[in-house]
Amino acid sequence: MAQKNALGRGLGALIDVGDEQDRTLVHSASAISEIPIRNISVNPFQPRTSFDEEALNELVMSVEEHGIIQPITVRRTTDNNYQLITGERRIKAAQKAGLRRIPAYVREAGDENMLELALVENIQREDLDAIEVAISYQRLIEEFSLTQEGLGGRVGKKRATIANYLRLLNLPAEVQTAIREKKISMGHARALAGIEDKDYQLEVFIRILSQDLSVRSVESLAKKAKVNENVKPAEEELRSDYEDLREHLSHYFGATVEFRRSNKGSGRIVIPFKSDEDLQRIVSILDKPGK
Repeated sequence: MAQKNALGRGLGALIDVGDEQDRTLVHSASAISEIPIRNISVNPFQPRTSFDEEALNELVMSVEEHGIIQPITVRRTTDNNYQLITGERRIKAAQKAGLRRIPAYVREAGDENMLELALVENIQREDLDAIEVAISYQRLIEEFSLTQEGLGGRVGKKRATIANYLRLLNLPAEVQTAIREKKISMGHARALAGIEDKDYQLEVFIRILSQDLSVRSVESLAKKAKVNENVKPAEEELRSDYEDLREHLSHYFGATVEFRRSNKGSGRIVIPFKSDEDLQRIVSILDKPGK
């Protein structure tokens, strides 16, 4: 079945699909050529920047035993030279296995297709981490003047999904690194991206790593930060006074006292307790001034 509705001219252009209209997108897609590996240059639009060495070595062993089962896809640059479109892992494995030639589909593709084709293949195979996906989306938007909605139509994703990925690029470098190393999930990252205060954002990030916070907990912290961000600028000095008082009361009661204050000035003081005995201790402190 043709896939052009979901993928634009993505993966559907790489296979021999059913009707005549789709066949016009394919250049020699039904014929596989054996191409010298030395004549193939890398894809400058490849969105993938890291490879799992263990998985690559496993692929090398498979290639040594069975050869290349799935052909790579290239475009011709001159009569005897080619540029890789998709299949970078396969060509790396073939080189490590000592192969000199590799089976390949040869097709015509302009620069505007190269990144899209590599991106779509990797996304479909789930080979990219979230940051690589986000960078690729950003490149497609900037280099080919696409809107988020237009890009969504090209790669088969909702506009909101595109937007969520792009927001990851605004996160601090250490958070982006944690995403790439799978130390935090996409859900964690999306919640962190909703925190505008960069210092608090990093504080929550550290808590995710040290306390193993759930996504729901991070979302709750992000909502709480949103409330604080809505405080009017004229009230910043008052907030500082409240913070001093909060620290004083926390020390006095031996508990982490919280202030919850609205923009209108009303609010409440929360004194947490850990047990009935702890509650009795706090009550006895409150009773002291009356004695």
